[in-house]
Amino acid sequence: MYDYNEITVRKFIVFEGEPYEVMSSHIFRKQMRKPVNDTKLKNLLNGRIVEHSFGATDKVYQAEIDSKKIKFLYSNKGEWWFCEENNPAARFKIDESVLGNSGKFLKPNTVVEASVFDEHIFRVDLPIKVELVVKEAPPVLRGDSSKSGNKLVVLETGAGLNVPMFVVEGDVVRINTETGEYVERVK
Repeated sequence: MYDYNEITVRKFIVFEGEPYEVMSSHIFRKQMRKPVNDTKLKNLLNGRIVEHSFGATDKVYQAEIDSKKIKFLYSNKGEWWFCEENNPAARFKIDESVLGNSGKFLKPNTVVEASVFDEHIFRVDLPIKVELVVKEAPPVLRGDSSKSGNKLVVLETGAGLNVPMFVVEGDVVRINTETGEYVERVK
């Protein structure tokens, strides 16, 4: 259990029966009253952010967050299907909102890390950088090369990405999954 002053940033707690991550924490004393910890909490299951002040006598439980490796199988109509790493028969789907924008960079058979609370997956962590093949790219046109230009290409996962003009079809590009941006062309 955490006392009110141990509820600090990046800790996971159980508040009102659900897991929360502490986003901000500020302990202060108003005039002659007892100290309070003014916090901003993010619900790990639905993403809702709430503000709550914990008094000096308040205690909360630490949330038991587990992690497990899961394998991405395929996506279809907004449903993302995964299985346990070593058991392809144990299939389950994860909602698109859990994956966020980084889900478009997932290749089939990619093993990722999932955060679990009470048998419920609330976050999927992709590698920070992934390498994907460019499947479709418009041709490079001669012209004003004094300015840097970008073009939209289609990757092997079907995702669109803005890349420099020199990237052509068949190239392998490295992408930052957190920002969704082109990093470099892989030789």
